[in-house]
Amino acid sequence: MNRTVDSDTVFGLVEMPDAIEAVRSAFVDFELGEFEMPTRLSLGESRFLVMPTYHRPTGSAVVKSLSLNFDRTPPISGTVTWVELATVNNLVIEAEAVTALRTGAAVGVATDLLAAPDASRLAMFGAGAQAYYQVQAVHAVRPLTQVKVVDLDPVRADNLVASLKTLLPDAAVRVAADGADALADADIVNCATTARSPLFSIDALAPSAHVNAIGAFKPGMRELPNELLAAATVFVDDQASVLAEAGDVIEAVGSGFVNADDLVPIGRALRQSPRRAARTVFKSVGIAAQDWAVAHLVARRSG
Repeated sequence: MNRTVDSDTVFGLVEMPDAIEAVRSAFVDFELGEFEMPTRLSLGESRFLVMPTYHRPTGSAVVKSLSLNFDRTPPISGTVTWVELATVNNLVIEAEAVTALRTGAAVGVATDLLAAPDASRLAMFGAGAQAYYQVQAVHAVRPLTQVKVVDLDPVRADNLVASLKTLLPDAAVRVAADGADALADADIVNCATTARSPLFSIDALAPSAHVNAIGAFKPGMRELPNELLAAATVFVDDQASVLAEAGDVIEAVGSGFVNADDLVPIGRALRQSPRRAARTVFKSVGIAAQDWAVAHLVARRSG
């Protein structure tokens, strides 16, 4: 028997702090080999994605199917199908909410692990569908006092700022004049864009800043400069996926700026609690274990 769960219901069942804890556990389980997870299938020049995974301890699996079109609203559309060995009661969940929560949660996990304990000033590059949840996740682990938004579309930037002022009534939230303005005093930087060239130079970035980068999910896309990836300790959701799909990492490795073996899986780092490096980057293209983590919460809470 299949039940459908819409995005509003997902947001009602799963708050961001819960998603962060669930994704944190999923990253560790992935590192321990508890997930059977093939590399995601990309079709139509990465405009269609299929992401399956099976979680051995719970005997449950998800398959997420997406279409991506950044010229429409919403840009992400699809379903997450949840199935279990123990029951025939399956869920078909709208993918928009699951994707927003799991992508935000991954950034929350990385920020909690890697950003300075007193970090509170965020530069947000990109004001698209993921940006609000990226800020929400950072705020859940590092209460924000300042957010500056950078986007090529001034209307979209203004709309995000208006939403964030409601989310963060005590923080200074505004549209940045440009990237340099946004980075001037930022100790956390989020990148969620479809850029094809680096968004900033390493010289504009504070020496101790932590950077989260969730865009550049195709080989032809780039958000981060080679020099930053060379100078920072780079953490990834999955080494194989990032080396196959993340344009900025592919470019940096191919140009000799980064050794692929130096990319640190976030699940391994969570188990080891590494000493914080001066400069850190979390690069994520998204893995199905994150979708499983949020879908698992939905399945347990939806009755």
